[in-house]
Amino acid sequence: MQAARDLEASFLAEMLKSAGLGKTPDLFGGGSGEDQFGSFLRQAQAEQMVESGGIGLAQSLFEALKERADGAV
Repeated sequence: MQAARDLEASFLAEMLKSAGLGKTPDLFGGGSGEDQFGSFLRQAQAEQMVESGGIGLAQSLFEALKERADGAV
């Protein structure tokens, strides 16, 4: 289940990145360092989203993998 949660958090972090979260406005540019640490902020926010229930991706993945494993036994 933890692997499924980690995957959901990575997915959400990429979605937040695509949405522009953490991107600094050009007027307040903090340089390359700010861009580098923005990924840590997005990942932490995505992990908190998963802890709060997320979007259900982790549960769906877990159930699918569990069914597949049960069928292989």
